[in-house]
Amino acid sequence: MSIELGLDRIQRLLQYLPPYTRPTVHVGGTNGKGSVTSMLSSILLASNPPLSVGRFNSPHLLSVYDSIAINGKEVSPRAYDAARSTVVSADKEHGTRLTNFELLAVTALVIFETAKVDIAVIEVGLGGRLDATNAIPDDCILVSAMTTVGVDHQAFLGNTPSAISSEKAGIARKNKPFILGKQQYPEVYDVVETIVGGVGGDLIRARQVTRREWNPISLDMPYFPAPIHSQLPLQGAHQLDNLAIASEIVSTLLIHPACAPLGFCKHITADSIAKGIREVVWPGRLSFHIYSTKEIKPIVVLVDGAHNSASAATLSDYIAHLLSVSDGSNSSKTRSINLTFILSLSHSPPKTPLQTLSPLFPLPALGSKLTLNLSVAAVDFTPPDGMPWVKSVPSSEILEVVNGLVPDTTVWAPSDASPHPLEDALLWASTRCDDQSESLVVISGSLYLVADFYRLSGSDLNL
Repeated sequence: MSIELGLDRIQRLLQYLPPYTRPTVHVGGTNGKGSVTSMLSSILLASNPPLSVGRFNSPHLLSVYDSIAINGKEVSPRAYDAARSTVVSADKEHGTRLTNFELLAVTALVIFETAKVDIAVIEVGLGGRLDATNAIPDDCILVSAMTTVGVDHQAFLGNTPSAISSEKAGIARKNKPFILGKQQYPEVYDVVETIVGGVGGDLIRARQVTRREWNPISLDMPYFPAPIHSQLPLQGAHQLDNLAIASEIVSTLLIHPACAPLGFCKHITADSIAKGIREVVWPGRLSFHIYSTKEIKPIVVLVDGAHNSASAATLSDYIAHLLSVSDGSNSSKTRSINLTFILSLSHSPPKTPLQTLSPLFPLPALGSKLTLNLSVAAVDFTPPDGMPWVKSVPSSEILEVVNGLVPDTTVWAPSDASPHPLEDALLWASTRCDDQSESLVVISGSLYLVADFYRLSGSDLNL
C-alpha cells in the first residue's frame, strides 16, 4: 500500500472508536519536526510535579515501537499490540481501509487515550492539511507549530515553497495558537499568515534563542522575569532554531488564553525548562559514535538522517564548522583529514539524488592548511517494515552523481551479492583511516540507513 493522503478514511474510523480527548501539541514542517518534538517532550517530562507525556514520530527508527513513546520510553509490544488490534478490527469491521500510516497514527491516539497522558506531542507524517494526524479533533489541539519548510515530497505537496507551506500550514486551528519558526524561503511567512488568518488562528513567531561562546544558550520567555540558561546537547546551529520553536510552544502553553486555563504553570518552572533542555536526546541527528569490531579498530562515526537538500546543506555546514574549529590557523603545520561518507538515498521522485547531494558536495572551502582526503561509499538500506513502497536509489546512480560533483573522489559500492552492505562499507571505510591523519566517517542520506547502523552497532536509542 502506497501513500494516500486524505482525511475521509481516518475520520470515518474514529467515529467507531472511543473519543480522543488528550491535550495535544501538533508539529509540522519539513526539517526539524522530530527535534522540536524531542525538545518539547524533554522539557515537559522535566516538569515538577511531573506530567505524563506521549510522543508520536514517524518514521520509526529501529522498530514501530519507537515511533510511540510514553514518558520517554518506547511503547511496550503488549500495549502496542492491544491498541493495534482494536484499530485493525474496527477498520475491517467498518470497511474503512486505512493506509499503514493511518493505522499507525490511530494506534498512537488509542495508546495515548488509554494511558490518559496529560499532554501528547504529535509530529505530522507528510504535509499537514491532509495528513492523518490532522484528524485530531480541534478541541484537543492546544498549539500547532511549523518548522522550516523545504522542497521535499513534491509529488504530494507541490513544487514550490509556497505550495508546500500552504499544505503544511493546513494544521492551523480556529482560535488556537500557531507557532512559526525561522524560514529559509521568505515567501513562506506570507503564505502561513494567510492560511492561519483564514481559519481564525493566532499566528506567533518563535523568538530567537541565543548562544554565547563563553556561556550556555539563553532564552527569554515572558512568563519568567529573567532569561533561562541551559546547555543544549544536540549538535548544529540549526538546533537553536528548533529550540526557539519548542520554547515558544512552552511559553504559549503558559500564557496563551487557549492554553493557560489548563494549569501548566503549576508544573513548568524555569528550572524544569533548563533541565529538560539539558537532557534532550534525539537519535540519528548529528550523533557521534565509536564503532569497532574484531576486524575494525575504533573509528569515529557521525550519523545524520539528512535526506533532502536543506538537511544536506545543514550537514555540510556542520562538517565544515567541525573541521575548521581546530584548523591549525596558528600553526604552520598542514592537517590531513580522511573524510569518508557512507550514503544511501530513498527513491522519491521528482526529488533526485543530484538535488539531495549537491548541497553536500563539494564541502565549503576549509582553508589552505587543511588537506581533505574524500571518499564516498554508496549502499542500499534495509527496507523498513510496513513500508514496501520505500526503496533505495541504486548505488551506481548515487556514485555517478558524486563523481559529477567531486571528480576524482575515491568511491566504492558493495557487490550485489553482499548480505551486509553497511557492514562491508564500514570495513572499507576503516581502510581509509590511518594513524597519521585525522579521520571521520559520516553515515547519511536516509534515516533508514541510520537505523541500519544502530542495529549493527547495538547503540541505545535513549528516547
